[in-house]
Amino acid sequence: MKRIYNFSAGPAILPVPVLEQLSRDVLEINGSGMSILEVSHRGKDYDAVHQEAMANVLQTLGLSPDEYAVVFGVGGASMQFALLPMNFLAEGQTADYVDTGEWSSKAIKDAKRYGTVHVPGSSADTAYNRLPKPLEFSAPGVARYAHITTNNTIEGTQFLALPDTNGAPLAADMSSDIFAVAHDFSKFDFIYAGAQKNAGIAGVTMVIIRKSFLATAKPNLPPMLSYAVQAEKESLYNTPPVFAVHALNLVLKHVQNAGGVAAMDAANREKSALIYDALDAAPDVYQPTVTEKNDRSLMNITFRLRTEELEKQFLKEAQAREMDGLKGHRNVGGVRASIYNAFPREGCVALAELIGDFARRNG
Repeated sequence: MKRIYNFSAGPAILPVPVLEQLSRDVLEINGSGMSILEVSHRGKDYDAVHQEAMANVLQTLGLSPDEYAVVFGVGGASMQFALLPMNFLAEGQTADYVDTGEWSSKAIKDAKRYGTVHVPGSSADTAYNRLPKPLEFSAPGVARYAHITTNNTIEGTQFLALPDTNGAPLAADMSSDIFAVAHDFSKFDFIYAGAQKNAGIAGVTMVIIRKSFLATAKPNLPPMLSYAVQAEKESLYNTPPVFAVHALNLVLKHVQNAGGVAAMDAANREKSALIYDALDAAPDVYQPTVTEKNDRSLMNITFRLRTEELEKQFLKEAQAREMDGLKGHRNVGGVRASIYNAFPREGCVALAELIGDFARRNG
């Protein structure tokens, strides 16, 4: 099987053992005579997957099922931009939203439909090329919750340390760095993440909610839009995204077998350093878009070249070396290397070598 270096920001690279198992399970799962695509979502073959996946989400994050509930939703993180305030924010109430890029800006826009949004900090004035500092969260007891986007896939910034929210429950969009960076996850009251960047395939969104926070959700919402109902029904109120949940569960077991989140964190720091060091060694050719090194993402490395013509030539040479997905997001351009958990170290070495070689010829 031919494998190129896939730097796509998402849907993104999956571990090869997971792909191999998925390919077998598409034909038949558990000797059932049926594909995973065919089994009933209420049958024993899928029920075992579903229950194990919920347990593995919490186990991988080091969270207790006595304190946290897991919901498997759809619609990606974009759906949660609306569902979070729909469930927890009402007119006359305030939520804090840190503005760090395109996705947080969209989350802010949706939250304003339901209540008041206070922005503790924004880096919009510098085109989101850094994390905003300092952050001025609402006074204790004021904010219903405080929201951050832990990793900004377009802009290339990341919260590697969690902010102090003045006691407000911490909510986070972790779509692109869940299971990839070591945090004390018990500091979070609400986490959501589309799986397709770092934890599986498109089609399922994980929501992890502290049960005491869930108890404060608004009642009488439509069942499909209510976190309380979905948690009570264990995400089986209707047919869940069966194949996507199965893929997520296989990825989680792969992460656990590889040493868990701590091992992923260490590997990701090493992989990203290979590329950042190569970029920083040639400042006449490359400009990382995030200049403050402590704000740089371990997941999405964004940079520009001296001219657009050089960028086109760099991308052409990368393609010739079987590197795909390096073109920057359409809204900002440039180059972006997305190196999630499953991305191999040797691919980072290959990109670093291209960066150095290209600089020597074009410096």
